Amino acid sequence: MTHETRIDDLPIRDELRGKSPYGAPQLDVPVRLNTNENPYPLPEPLVARIAERVAEAARHLNRYPDRDATELRTELAKYLTRTAGHEVTMRHVWAANGSNEVLQQLLQTFGGPGRTAIGFEPSYSMHALISRGTGTGWIPGPRREDFTIDVAAAERAIAEHRPNAVFVCSPNNPTGTAVGAETVLRLYEAAQAARADTGGALVVVDEAYGEFSHHPSLLPLIEGRPNLVVSRTMSKAFGAAGLRLGYLAADPAVVDAVQLVRLPYHLSAVTQATALAALEHTDTLLGYVEQLKTERDRLVTELRAMGCEVTDSDANFVQFGRFADSPAAWRAILGHGVLVRDNGVPGWLRVTAGTPAENDAFLDAVRAVLKENQR
Repeated sequence: MTHETRIDDLPIRDELRGKSPYGAPQLDVPVRLNTNENPYPLPEPLVARIAERVAEAARHLNRYPDRDATELRTELAKYLTRTAGHEVTMRHVWAANGSNEVLQQLLQTFGGPGRTAIGFEPSYSMHALISRGTGTGWIPGPRREDFTIDVAAAERAIAEHRPNAVFVCSPNNPTGTAVGAETVLRLYEAAQAARADTGGALVVVDEAYGEFSHHPSLLPLIEGRPNLVVSRTMSKAFGAAGLRLGYLAADPAVVDAVQLVRLPYHLSAVTQATALAALEHTDTLLGYVEQLKTERDRLVTELRAMGCEVTDSDANFVQFGRFADSPAAWRAILGHGVLVRDNGVPGWLRVTAGTPAENDAFLDAVRAVLKENQR
């Protein structure tokens, strides 16, 4: 038999050795509430409109797509202006294949070898993974016991480590906690002061779940702050996880800068056509968001009524616990046909808000597990 080559046998970069790729279990169970997907399929009128737009795009697939995605960025700017309370134009917006590519392009531009990024954990694990993937050093910053950001401690960490990029996730994944404007402003000022000799530091507010929040978007904060970026996605609120379309809003200079590293024609004509069709149906899709917010709040209320601890949530998911053995609790809930997420936060699990029927099944599963543990 020949020797089976392992990843670490290859001449990969040292910072990638021993690491695991991002991913969540995809198991064949009746109810899957582990990946923060929108549970509602796209409405038929939108499906039909996508087919029309894609058919038109298909007639020109012998040509490269609009490399600047001008029409799409214009429509995204209109959407942000209408829903986030701050006027932006196409020049403030950039789009890519999912918000992860947006973040990757930002770190390719503002991070890289010899530079560092800081985020406040637990938070979205891709921030650290994308940092490593771009050769950017990763610094885990502090949070309080209730998962809010300890601003004073964060300011001290920024002053000590002088990062080139700061990540703030609001609402935060996996905890669901929102971050206030005052906190972001203090972190922004701390980051600019720490890097005053090099033009400041980039501060990225990751609003992937922004449409689900009880609080307004932090988008207005970009005004007069050229190193502040707000990133968004169409995967969650638009129910288009399979589309892979993310975008950012920032000073036009940031948009110009990320184009230094973007791949040629990175957004396909089909992707642009599909996203434009979805934006035509914004009001319908945001109606589903309101339903999910109601279901999210119901999950919080009912879990607390069972005696669970629940982190206040501004996202389309809920973090709940506390469990003496969260992996065992995850397996027990799975045994009742419901898949939730174990993010590795000791004592806690995370559940995505699903349809009313899916949420009923989840709540029944938790009740059964708690009852079993009382025997």
